[in-house]
Amino acid sequence: MFTFVHMKIKDLNQNRLLTPSMLYKYIDGKDLLSNLKILGTSAEARPIYGYRVGKGANKILVWSQMHGNESTTTKALIDFWSFLKTDQAEEILKGCTFLMIPQLNPDGSEAYTRLNANGVDLNRDFIDLSQPESRLLREIYDDFKPSYCFNLHGQRTIFSAGNTSIPATISFLAPSADLERSITPARALAMKLIVAANNKLQSFLPNAVGRYDDGFNINCAGDYFTAQGTPTVLFEAGHYPQDYNRKTSRKAVFDALIEMCEVISFNKINSFSVHDYPKIPENQKNLRDIEIYNLKGTSNGILSNKNKVFVQFKEELKDGVIFWSPYFDSLNEEHEGLNKINALNHTDLKNILVDFDTIKNLTKMISLLSLHE
Repeated sequence: MFTFVHMKIKDLNQNRLLTPSMLYKYIDGKDLLSNLKILGTSAEARPIYGYRVGKGANKILVWSQMHGNESTTTKALIDFWSFLKTDQAEEILKGCTFLMIPQLNPDGSEAYTRLNANGVDLNRDFIDLSQPESRLLREIYDDFKPSYCFNLHGQRTIFSAGNTSIPATISFLAPSADLERSITPARALAMKLIVAANNKLQSFLPNAVGRYDDGFNINCAGDYFTAQGTPTVLFEAGHYPQDYNRKTSRKAVFDALIEMCEVISFNKINSFSVHDYPKIPENQKNLRDIEIYNLKGTSNGILSNKNKVFVQFKEELKDGVIFWSPYFDSLNEEHEGLNKINALNHTDLKNILVDFDTIKNLTKMISLLSLHE
């Protein structure tokens, strides 16, 4: 396993790290702080905030950062909050009432981990309800009795939209309600919302919208809520070429939220067909961050007559800063690199639009990795 260079991202608006204190300051700067209410506390006693707005009969429960290191949708959700304060949102607020939780897992958000402080994946805890965050979401669901649920997440750069080399910049899932993956009435409504969002997004993300695997797991929040009869949509903010700060997927989530809420508010949901849902390409794991090609073998024998090697970034929090640590990932020739580097001359390094602190270290690593004939 090779680790060879670190990338630091410092600016809040571009930072994948979004701790509770950073979120609090961010919301305060957007004049939204007065709308927050404490709904409960986390395993480490951090407050879990909610924001309720609207007067409509359609009640929509939205939560983000169930996984603490998936912050892109949280920013999109705050963008949506700001939109709801404008005149353009008047009809949506007449048709919908929102209860939105920006950070269900504040402990994981502080530590930049998928899991909560007790090492539990909250999205696999909806039967055991072993964690305070899971119990809180279930209590809110039971009390609020939502008409729809929106479950906001982020996905890795490895996912392509179908069996292509196009990154899945945003993906959706209408979770199953049973092992047979039946199209129940609730699931059908979620599918129609996703079809509506996909139609909207294709104008600026052609062929870059994906569909997540719908294998049933009752321990997952979306599957559980769908099984209870509530239409639930899973959002996954993904990658856009050279956009490691995920501004494009943030916009895609924002646009999808508006489109779905307009469809609900204006009662247009039956204008869309469940038959168009499976036409959205299912995510595949075709991609890796870097493809180094024109290799001739290595002194340590790891590459053994392979022409290319694939490298993936691992995000790590150190001293309050996100470091991107590339590591050797794959020799699978069927994969494709989002960034391609010619090991013979390294000229393609200049095309990687990522803020590397020490790009020369990557060059040195490739030189050491490759033994040219």
